[in-house]
Amino acid sequence: MTIACLHTSESNIAVYEAAAKALGLPEGTLRHHVRADLLLAAEKLGRLTDEISAETAALLWHLAEDADAVVLNCSTLGPAVSKVAAGAGAPIIRADAALAEQAVKAGGKVLVLCTVETTIIPTTALFEAAAKATGAEIEVRLVPGAWTHFRSGDLRAYLASIADAVREAHGEGAVTVTFAQASMTGAVDLLSDGVERPITGPAAALAAAIAKIATADLL
Repeated sequence: MTIACLHTSESNIAVYEAAAKALGLPEGTLRHHVRADLLLAAEKLGRLTDEISAETAALLWHLAEDADAVVLNCSTLGPAVSKVAAGAGAPIIRADAALAEQAVKAGGKVLVLCTVETTIIPTTALFEAAAKATGAEIEVRLVPGAWTHFRSGDLRAYLASIADAVREAHGEGAVTVTFAQASMTGAVDLLSDGVERPITGPAAALAAAIAKIATADLL
């Protein structure tokens, strides 16, 4: 089994490998591809343009030609999946869609933390669509200043700011917290045992990919 993962940050490779190990996947199952330029272009323009979306879709199509499943691990680029998923050679998993489906299952209030402004609109639309099935209440919240830390290479400060946002969210009452981006996953390790763990995207995305592959094998 081969799962191709499209990332926009090199640091997310380790995050996905850790999730794969936790799921019991054999070493070498994941094949990683990094295109940081796609997210940088969207950030520069303030949104996902048709041109960036088309380039992302073409890349996903190419990756699907030589994999059992493809995971797009970027919430900003996520809408590009709709342009290519139907006719691709392998299932294409939008990581944030798998995350949204898991997060809304229990209903109630779902707080989606994100650190990049360009992901707010697509992430909100995705989670609100998923919430229609369960009646979950969705709030997408930007962690102030976090992305500046990430872009400067200060991963410690980046994750610390996210962990603070999680603690603040739980202090406001009952809520399911999710991380919109894989780069945020490491913040879980900074939380004390008394704080409920947020739902993270890598495990949800890989589980969805495995399920799609299993379904395809039965056909």
